[in-house]
Amino acid sequence: MAPTESESLLERAYADAVGRVEDHDATTTRLLDAAYEQFCRLGIRRSTMEDVGRRAGLSRITVYRRFATKDVLVESVVRREFRRYFDRFLVDIEQAETVSERVVCGFVSSLRAIRGNPLIGGLLDDEPDVVAPSMIGDGGHTLATVRAFVAGQLRLEQQAGHISAGVEVERVAELMVRVSASFLIIPSHIIDLDDDAELRSVAERFLVPMLEPPGR
Repeated sequence: MAPTESESLLERAYADAVGRVEDHDATTTRLLDAAYEQFCRLGIRRSTMEDVGRRAGLSRITVYRRFATKDVLVESVVRREFRRYFDRFLVDIEQAETVSERVVCGFVSSLRAIRGNPLIGGLLDDEPDVVAPSMIGDGGHTLATVRAFVAGQLRLEQQAGHISAGVEVERVAELMVRVSASFLIIPSHIIDLDDDAELRSVAERFLVPMLEPPGR
């Protein structure tokens, strides 16, 4: 369960989502649920492995058998939340009828899902050093993972004839992901990130035009 040096937390969550990985037994799921609730209530720094065990109704020994350290437990909980984000994203964009609407829906869905998540959104606000390093301080692995995810979706649109073959999907995905990441990490004093209508307007005006090939 421990991460490798070459993988970011989002890379593993993305791989789980795409592969539909479900590798948690009942006890592990129980501990992850308890840890999620514990971290949401008191934050990660103030929570201990013993707190998680008590909340789960399991012994300290059982906690350490499943998760060797608190860092491993934290990583597992946050990874599961990002996995749920990818799952939700895929469901949300399926409901849109056009590629433009899917881009808009995906942008709004991403910001809403992450900012509105009681754990990840709270960590970004109160304990950014817990999540931010995995998002921006990992040599670009995380952004590259999300970019690959978005580029893959755009490439499917291209293959279906919904996007011109002249659109450079990798560059478009890179810009879209960096815009979204900047909003998550750096608060905006101009755009209300809690207003879905305003976020839709931003996506329609600045992201959707990227779907046009150069020179159009």
